[in-house]
Amino acid sequence: MSPGTRKVAVLGVALSDCGRLDTVSPYALHAQAARRALADCGLDRSVIDGFASAGLGTLAPAEVAEYLGLRPAWVDSTSVGGATWEVMAAHAADAIAAGHAEAVLLVYGSTARADLRAGRRTANLSFGARGPLQFEVPYGHTLIAKYAMAARRHMHQYGTTIEQLADIAVQARTNAAHNPQALHRSPITIDDVLAGPPVAEPFTRLHCCIRSDGGCAVLLAAEEYAADAAKPPVWVLGTGTAVSHAALSEWPDFTVSPAAASGPPAFRRAGITPDDVQVAQIYDAFTYMTLVTLEDLGFCAKGEGGAFAADGRLTIGGALPVNTDGGGLSACHPGMRGLFLLVEAVRQLRGEAEEGRQVRLPDGAPPRLALASGTGGWFCSSGTVILGRD
Repeated sequence: MSPGTRKVAVLGVALSDCGRLDTVSPYALHAQAARRALADCGLDRSVIDGFASAGLGTLAPAEVAEYLGLRPAWVDSTSVGGATWEVMAAHAADAIAAGHAEAVLLVYGSTARADLRAGRRTANLSFGARGPLQFEVPYGHTLIAKYAMAARRHMHQYGTTIEQLADIAVQARTNAAHNPQALHRSPITIDDVLAGPPVAEPFTRLHCCIRSDGGCAVLLAAEEYAADAAKPPVWVLGTGTAVSHAALSEWPDFTVSPAAASGPPAFRRAGITPDDVQVAQIYDAFTYMTLVTLEDLGFCAKGEGGAFAADGRLTIGGALPVNTDGGGLSACHPGMRGLFLLVEAVRQLRGEAEEGRQVRLPDGAPPRLALASGTGGWFCSSGTVILGRD
């Protein structure tokens, strides 16, 4: 088969230990996740000739690859926040299809929560005050405040209510209740969300993602390796990437995320429409992210996200299960969470999720088509990946 025409499969996925990890390093979490992903697919580490990592090390990904004992010929250190891993998956799939790599390992690990508890300087992410940010930083415009301002604009323009946003957090917690690895599993109500401590108006604490430790890994490979893998392949059907803005003054519309640009090419390349997607994993650092991404990916019309997500639609048994592990709002959020979306999408397609968390089609089979959509910065970047099983 000539390069450029071969299919690309996800053959191995795994999580490291996640949650409250006070005595491990982020390097150790990278290694644990990588070993588990290789064990998941049953392939030897010698097949890996590509490596992608971001967020750790002075010379990422070279430093992390060295720690793992890898000497890759193809590397990617793209860093665009939470969308990093969907963008890296797109790059890796293109490289494998073109014959520039055979098997690419994507791996991430972070001790964001433990660093905060220990008072380490690495606990808080700083984007600095250079470039366009020099015009915003003096006014104390924090990352959370930027998302809150965008949410308030959507509420003003389309009549989205704070209760509709709160319901997204409630449904994420409903899904997390079935995930034994989720950091928070106790049920919450809309009133619980509304009554929580304020963070950045209109967000209270439960509108915001949790802070946890953890890591994960995904191995993508050329289709020739699927026959030797321990589990059936999950195919990369289509990808799309986009970068929108860095300065808020350059953001044309606070109610439109870059998923509006990354979604259409992913659907076109996969040959499907949003109506065909049976389970979705969407970056949810804040409740508004879920709502606006659903709109911009075409699951509903602009301004209708609140109504679309109502009535349990996003829960395991709903019309469009979203963030079936509980998402960043309830399960885990160690920083750049995008790789966790790919792991959960693959597990759902394989039918590997725990009882009560596994999405089932009317015939009892696992879903056949899944979407993972990552968002980075303050809606600065987006990556959309569509996956399918045979």
